[in-house]
Amino acid sequence: MSVLLGLDVGDVRIGVAVSDVLGSGAHPLCTLTRTNRQRDITAIGDLVSIHNVERIIVGLPLSLDGSIGTQAEQVQKFGNRLAKALDIPVEFRDEKFTTAEAESILEQSEVDPKDRKKIIDQVAAVIILNEYLNSESDSS
Repeated sequence: MSVLLGLDVGDVRIGVAVSDVLGSGAHPLCTLTRTNRQRDITAIGDLVSIHNVERIIVGLPLSLDGSIGTQAEQVQKFGNRLAKALDIPVEFRDEKFTTAEAESILEQSEVDPKDRKKIIDQVAAVIILNEYLNSESDSS
């Protein structure tokens, strides 16, 4: 199994998760604060190199009806630029409700509300990546 990187791409931050080499689960890695497109791509490229990532899974914020809105278009553009710049496959995964699910997990874990903002994007990236891993194992 290859190492995968999961991304929850927002306007201000990018939550990052990484799978283990066995593909049995995802773990929070870091939260990148967005600066500009090139620096964001370089930072993700560094993570790809450090962790020997073979594929990136990007959460796609589809509308409730499943359509691609403005935010999803921006995320697709960013993901496509990542794929081209890093020469690595990028796949998109519907991320509806992952932030709400991440918030719920953090509440149940009794993480201080002040600290949630620092890690919520990482938790959302873990959810995105785990859903991808689960769907891949179900289709095997």
